[in-house]
Amino acid sequence: MSGASHVFLAATGQNRGKTTVSLGLIAAVLRRGLRLGFLKPLGQRYLVIDGTRADEDAVLVRQVFDLPDALNDMSPVTLPRHFTTDFIMGRIDDPLETQVTDAFARIAADKDLVVLEGTGHAGVGAVVGMSNAHVAAMLDAPVIVVSEGGVGRPIDEIVLNCALFAERGVRVLGAIVNKVDVASHPALPEVLRRGLAQQGVELLGWLPYSRLLAKPSLELIVTHLHGELLSGMATPGQTIGDVAIGAMHAGHAMELLTDRTLLITPGDREDLVLASLAANRLSPETPKVTGIVLAGGFHPSAPVLAELRRSGLFTYLVETDTFRTAQAVAEILVKTHPSDTDKIATIIDLVAESLDVDGLLARIAG
Repeated sequence: MSGASHVFLAATGQNRGKTTVSLGLIAAVLRRGLRLGFLKPLGQRYLVIDGTRADEDAVLVRQVFDLPDALNDMSPVTLPRHFTTDFIMGRIDDPLETQVTDAFARIAADKDLVVLEGTGHAGVGAVVGMSNAHVAAMLDAPVIVVSEGGVGRPIDEIVLNCALFAERGVRVLGAIVNKVDVASHPALPEVLRRGLAQQGVELLGWLPYSRLLAKPSLELIVTHLHGELLSGMATPGQTIGDVAIGAMHAGHAMELLTDRTLLITPGDREDLVLASLAANRLSPETPKVTGIVLAGGFHPSAPVLAELRRSGLFTYLVETDTFRTAQAVAEILVKTHPSDTDKIATIIDLVAESLDVDGLLARIAG
């Protein structure tokens, strides 16, 4: 590959796997010794790092791969609260297009490839004149559309997004489908390939569903649920496996415990708490229970709490009932964070094994 190539990774919506593809592709490019740049032209979810407002995905990529570019170049435009209203009402004078094109020029100057990551679907950002489709056209970037598994919905969504890019004159290289459950539906990749081909879209690759990538960490449990940490730590990067609802006899509940289970149970079900501790003692190398969420605001007794603290088992007390608590856990938007080292390693391996990276790079360069 010679000269600075660039590609725009778009998605059909939120939480489809765009950042997963970005991380895996970037790792593969760096392994090939290529000079890489990353740009998130428009950021909606941002952090403030050393006084610089930057999209969280730009922060993630910069930290994971130790990229040298300035954060305000990697994330030139972010949308703080009320920005869209102020823009519509004519109270924003910032030259957004210029900020993006200038940042892109600085990042691309000494690179072999620049990965541009969009925000949401093709139309996101249109409210401030910076939709993904507009930005891709402005930077003359070919697009790869990322969607998630299924049949009807991903194909419909991919076709819809491709239409908006096409309207702007953007070249769509094809689609990558994430979270494909080949274990239950082995023929799904071929169905997707044929279904997309019938709509004039090439399936560039697919990533299998990974339970690890779909589950939140203990850190996210604490971040999203209002409560009190009674024992253990909300260890960054420690991902839960399955979620079990403890509302039955302890003996029956223990049958639900697999690997790294998060047990949600009323705080007064001390039999389940003690049974969880016993289960972990039987398999100290691979604990079955990675944490307990005690629902209903019921504090365990002093002896049981002392047992929990001696074990160091993550135990979190919330006021909501068991059903609402389980619902809140299920609704957590799982995003990859720099501390999620196991997830990031899994993503990198998954992309390397599943996608024809050299083929993708050839398409991008062409």
